[in-house]
Amino acid sequence: MTIPPSGCPAHTAPGRVVPLSEITASASLPDTYDRLREVWGPVARAELEPGVNAWLVTGHQEVLKLVRDEHIFSRDARNWKDWQNGVVRPDSGLGPMMFYRDNVIGADGPEHRRLRRPLDDALACVDQRQMRRAVERTCRERIAAFRHHGQADLVSEYSQSVALLALAEMSGLNPQEGQELLAALAKLFGSAEDAQEGNRRFESILERLIHARQAAPKEDLASFLVRHDDLRSDAEVLQSLVVLISAGQQTLSAWISRTLWLMLTDARFESRLRGGRLGVDEALDDVLWRDPPMTHMPARYALIDTELGGQQIARGDALILGLAAANSDPRIHPEGVEREIGNRSHLGWSAGQHRCPGETPARLIARTAVEQALHGLPGITLTGPVSTAPSPWMRHLASLPVQFTPPGSPTA
Repeated sequence: MTIPPSGCPAHTAPGRVVPLSEITASASLPDTYDRLREVWGPVARAELEPGVNAWLVTGHQEVLKLVRDEHIFSRDARNWKDWQNGVVRPDSGLGPMMFYRDNVIGADGPEHRRLRRPLDDALACVDQRQMRRAVERTCRERIAAFRHHGQADLVSEYSQSVALLALAEMSGLNPQEGQELLAALAKLFGSAEDAQEGNRRFESILERLIHARQAAPKEDLASFLVRHDDLRSDAEVLQSLVVLISAGQQTLSAWISRTLWLMLTDARFESRLRGGRLGVDEALDDVLWRDPPMTHMPARYALIDTELGGQQIARGDALILGLAAANSDPRIHPEGVEREIGNRSHLGWSAGQHRCPGETPARLIARTAVEQALHGLPGITLTGPVSTAPSPWMRHLASLPVQFTPPGSPTA
């Protein structure tokens, strides 16, 4: 990355356009974003795939403008000029995350509000106590599968399964279908060559669920959505489930595993295991500030030629929400990046009309999963390095190896 010479405005700076996946995988996100701001200002160019670029919005106030002004920045990907002009291939790995979907994520204005109501209504009807009991049961079952070994990978053996099985049970899927869904989602979020295959498999599983609930409704989210008056077709029911599960599973798993990693490695939280004052809720918030599950959120598309953060944005340009970048914007942290305990003004849930609707159930699931792991695995410690799964959008931990005292041990 080239730093502009002294006196050269950031928005005219030359330099290599950095791949978004390289930014996401950087060892220190704040340092990487600082270097981008030095070159570009609060709105930087980034490469989505070879030959396809977009704007990465790293400034806090710029992200807020982006998400709040739907008359200038649309969520409808049919406005993306690189898609219109064939620069992006129909089989591109970017498709499942960035191509238009006829659902709440791809809509603006009154249509968005119509499609949003079923999601808000469905999540509002979730029985919090019943859900907590169900998540606790799932956590205990997952822990029981490996606790006698004295070691485990808390990503593959715990956080992924807990997040998915919790959402699957809420939605109406059985455990086997949930595991099939997990494999499909991993491909979808990877935005690699098999992303569209994963997307097709993902939707096929949910189509079967919808048909089953039309024939025999139950007390689950799928049945609720099938009956909702604002959803006018099977396709709209399907896409509502796609949003609920795809947006929830990967982000929940990432949030759980990142919080566990933080509590096992950060002295402020590690002491909680020995009676310190900072606990799980504080760790959950810290992750949403420093390493939110969605590092980069796709996307908005400019409806007119405009300006943002000193950059000239052309009609049809794609803009990526740098949620982690906005959280570390030095303009909102003049005294440094340390946040006071209990501050929840981060953009971990995004903002504006498309702010995530699942904050309450997601926090309940994540808190329960972290608490159950810490309480159910005595003497838990990290045993090796962690790595992240490749993705332009997320810094999902690929593994979290731990050891602990198994039942029956003299020190148990």
